[in-house]
Amino acid sequence: MTTTTPIARPVPPQVVRDLLTLDDAGRPAAAVTDDEGGAPLRCCLRHSRPGERVALVSYAPLRRWAAETGADPGAYDEQGPVFVHADACAGPEGGDLPFTRARRVLRRYSADGRILGGRLVAEPEEFGPALGEAFADPEVALVHVRAVEYGCFLYEIRRG
Repeated sequence: MTTTTPIARPVPPQVVRDLLTLDDAGRPAAAVTDDEGGAPLRCCLRHSRPGERVALVSYAPLRRWAAETGADPGAYDEQGPVFVHADACAGPEGGDLPFTRARRVLRRYSADGRILGGRLVAEPEEFGPALGEAFADPEVALVHVRAVEYGCFLYEIRRG
């Protein structure tokens, strides 16, 4: 196993631009001003601030990863809603793994795009050990971090 610091991978800027034109469900994005803040932004891996313009778009993270790597996720290919900035985004602000203070699911994938398992992380202090456990399996190439409440994709972590 490669022992490296896990890095959360946001939705890349070019992909965000593409999604704002036409998302992975074939729909144009509709930007809104987030008056309250708090939307989990996948472009910079932080919560939105009041007054920022955001868009909720459909994103297919495994499909896009598979296109890069040549994997075929088959029936595991899925798309779902993610928030992104509707305007230019500076990207992530820090090096810590984001969105770890609430219950999360770590979904593991093999290099060919198949689900190898998942784990519910109930407490924030369990996140690091659960991620280490996932990558201790040499078959795991990719981990998706997902919200429990809606099952939404938050970010991916690839084997270092």
